[in-house]
Amino acid sequence: MAPSRCVGLLALVSACLLPSGVLALWPIPTTLQTGTTALKVSPSFYFDVQVPDAPADLYEAVGQAQYYLETDQLGRLVVGRGANDTAALTSANTLSSLTLSLTSGATVEPIASEAVKPLGTRTEEYSLTIPADGSAATLTANSTLGLYRGLTTFNQLFYYYGGVTYTLLAPIAITDMPAYPYRGLGLDTSRNYYPVADVLRTLDAMSWVKINTFHWHITDSQSFPLEVAQYPELAMNGAYSPAEVYTESDIQYIVQYAGARGIDVLLEIDTPGHTAIIGASYPDYIACFDETPWSQYANEPPAGQLRFALPEVMNFTASLLADVAKTLPSSYMSTGGDELNTNCYANDYPTQLQLNSTNTTLNDALSTFTQITHAALIAEGKTPVVWEEMVLNWNVTLSNETIVMVWISSQDALAVAEKGFRIVQVPSNYFYLDCGAGGWLGGNPAGNSWCDPFKTWSEAYTFDPLANLTAAQYPLVLGGEQALWSEQSGPQNLDPIVWPRAASSAEIFWSAKQPTGAPLNVTEALPRLHDVRYRMVQRGLNPIPLQPQWCALRPDACDLLA
Repeated sequence: MAPSRCVGLLALVSACLLPSGVLALWPIPTTLQTGTTALKVSPSFYFDVQVPDAPADLYEAVGQAQYYLETDQLGRLVVGRGANDTAALTSANTLSSLTLSLTSGATVEPIASEAVKPLGTRTEEYSLTIPADGSAATLTANSTLGLYRGLTTFNQLFYYYGGVTYTLLAPIAITDMPAYPYRGLGLDTSRNYYPVADVLRTLDAMSWVKINTFHWHITDSQSFPLEVAQYPELAMNGAYSPAEVYTESDIQYIVQYAGARGIDVLLEIDTPGHTAIIGASYPDYIACFDETPWSQYANEPPAGQLRFALPEVMNFTASLLADVAKTLPSSYMSTGGDELNTNCYANDYPTQLQLNSTNTTLNDALSTFTQITHAALIAEGKTPVVWEEMVLNWNVTLSNETIVMVWISSQDALAVAEKGFRIVQVPSNYFYLDCGAGGWLGGNPAGNSWCDPFKTWSEAYTFDPLANLTAAQYPLVLGGEQALWSEQSGPQNLDPIVWPRAASSAEIFWSAKQPTGAPLNVTEALPRLHDVRYRMVQRGLNPIPLQPQWCALRPDACDLLA
């Protein structure tokens, strides 16, 4: 049977045969053709790796795919969970294998090596075909990373009922590639500590929806859980406890684990603000250390910021960043730069003495500090990443290659773009996962979170990465991420506060539009996101329900105007 192609306007999508199985795909592929034939997966199904000298992590990826194919056992999200499919399955053909291969001339590298290449040079596209007649399915890509992305799609295509794994949509033909090179998730592990196992589980979930960057905000004013060989005292004095430390071996294991799942680890050591805890080891390097009332010196307690105007602090910070950077394979590292409180320095004697004796302004000292610390990163082969204030609030000299994360408001992207910098979109008014939990400061029972209200998946999904920009500025947008700041989060609520909401941006920045060319649409997306969420549950994650199950089994029945 020839594939049927769904084309036309969004209003016509309901007439296509999407609901029976394509609902499972997230992010939605670039092009998608499906049929109407049932196809069973053989109990002896196997993956045929036709890649010369295939790297170990490709075989590991195939092992994952085999495991998920056998254990997902996800019933179709319809009333009866697939009971009505048994008649179609009695005479269905059986799929016995999937052949993986690279295109002619492709270089064979580990997935982990492909995952950390500079943005714009990674190759993630793939083609997947599943015939209806039971002949071998094929997955072809230009890189092992592309094969990995294709495997995640393959696993989403199948449902389970009565001991049978199957699809009702054969034949299937998919070609797919990301719209944006950067698709991230940000996690703060300083306000509260997350054990390594929780980080690894999060990386797994990220890979299922093709998120390719783990933005790890690993230190802040509250704790310094990062073990640095050259500065062991920072974690010894700055971690909450010896058990709440990311050792060097932990970091390397997490980076390797991420890389094998096609994920780059972008580490952030925020400076010169958000550094009070360094004062536990180097009190002379921190201004307004633990001063009260904290609200005069910091956005949240405790107060304390690097005395960045002092040469010894510049050299210390550059050395610290370089020592960490050289242990990481990523092409990028973030130095933060947000929420710098100038009042902290106004009456700080060492800072003012340095500024006055050198006839230097605070802004010029910050520019020197930034140039020195960034030069140390660049010398280690890293491109610096900063928060938007470094571009919009200060007049500092930055490399043209610097990447700027826009977070205060989605409206700020235009001002950053006008300065010619590349952008990662992290707007708090769409993408902050911690918003809406109420105030966490003591003695303030009526307090709210600063970024109220709660950002639903559907609100996040409406974000337009190119809003207000000119066509000439579009290429500056590298992608974006949702982020969890952990004042009120920890391992206990990590899964439900992140998932499945973080899948919203994953589709925005992978797909950008539907296969028909129509814009992304929350009504079309909701049944697919239900599928993602239920499959995550099958894989041991604890994502929050999106609706009552009654609604999940009846697509569109719980829409506002249904």
